[in-house]
Amino acid sequence: MAETLHLFIVAGEASGDRIGADLVQRLRQKTAVRLSGVGGEELIGHGITTLFPLTDLEVMGLTDVLGRLPLLLWRIEQTARAIVALHPDVVVLVDAQDFSKRVARRAKNLGYRGPMVLYCAPTVWARAPERAAKLKPVFEEVLAVLPFEPAIMAQLGGPKTSYVGHPAVSEVRPPTTTPKSGLVALLPGSREGELRRHLPLMRAMVAALSGQANIEGFYIPTLPSLEGRLRAEVSNWPTPVAIAAYRGDRPALYGRTLLAISVAGTATLELALAGVPMILTYVMDAPQASQYSRLGRPLVGLPNIVAGRQIVPEYVTMKPHSVVLANLALSLAKNQQARQNQIMAFGELVTLMQTGEPTAPRQDPADRVLSHWRGA
Repeated sequence: MAETLHLFIVAGEASGDRIGADLVQRLRQKTAVRLSGVGGEELIGHGITTLFPLTDLEVMGLTDVLGRLPLLLWRIEQTARAIVALHPDVVVLVDAQDFSKRVARRAKNLGYRGPMVLYCAPTVWARAPERAAKLKPVFEEVLAVLPFEPAIMAQLGGPKTSYVGHPAVSEVRPPTTTPKSGLVALLPGSREGELRRHLPLMRAMVAALSGQANIEGFYIPTLPSLEGRLRAEVSNWPTPVAIAAYRGDRPALYGRTLLAISVAGTATLELALAGVPMILTYVMDAPQASQYSRLGRPLVGLPNIVAGRQIVPEYVTMKPHSVVLANLALSLAKNQQARQNQIMAFGELVTLMQTGEPTAPRQDPADRVLSHWRGA
């Protein structure tokens, strides 16, 4: 009988849950897998019994973290102790960088000697280059979803890093032309702090755009767990807004979408790979705004970062003015050539994400995890 891989996996947020579920599916094509750890709806669907709800970890920004600090500290300890007690063959910590790093360190301090893999490289290239080397004693390998990250981690003295792409790369194919009319997708985020800061802005966008002749309607792609809340939220908006809570519906919706207005995050990469022109926005709290200014207001959108230039307009601010964002969206809605230019740039992005860089070609994340398993 074939050996069974005991995988302890922690997904720190909804995007990590999706990446984790993709990894488990890939692993099960190669070997039997037993799961432990923390996950959301997608990993639960693959059989994980989660230690605690994924929503406990879904925070963004210092303000939100401080408000939940006692719970987060307890979850770090609880997760690390579970790793030591269960002694899995491999531990994979997906994104949630600060949480993942602290869990890995605590588990090793408590005596876990198995391999630790971080899935999704920290943005050391953007915020804190000195952090890369500090990760080397903690993680045996980092699995990167952006093609340029292995080279940067090597330059900065970080852990071994392999480019494995993103699940969205194999799920969608961008169109070659933009429709003359269609839907508007609104993506306010999934964390509580993001929803609190961005839903009022999205409501203002619906009011500003609903009179446009080539805009046929609005929808919010979201998670099943947020469907009820968002339906209640949009019930008194000035124009009906559909809630698309199931991932299987999205390819067809994306094909009918004129443009998206999205918060910064992995959702923008999914939109780009689906060929959806977009405006990117983010409403920061005070600590985020301070760091953003200190770094020289860098690009924050993943399509822009991967492309190495601004192909998607960004509106990042602490005090949003809905008129500014509305003008950007109206301009994109009216300018078919601008939308077409984004789609052409997204095509280049797809090619790069599919293949990786010459020095770091794309690898299967399941193969990388199995390489750390003694039974493989």
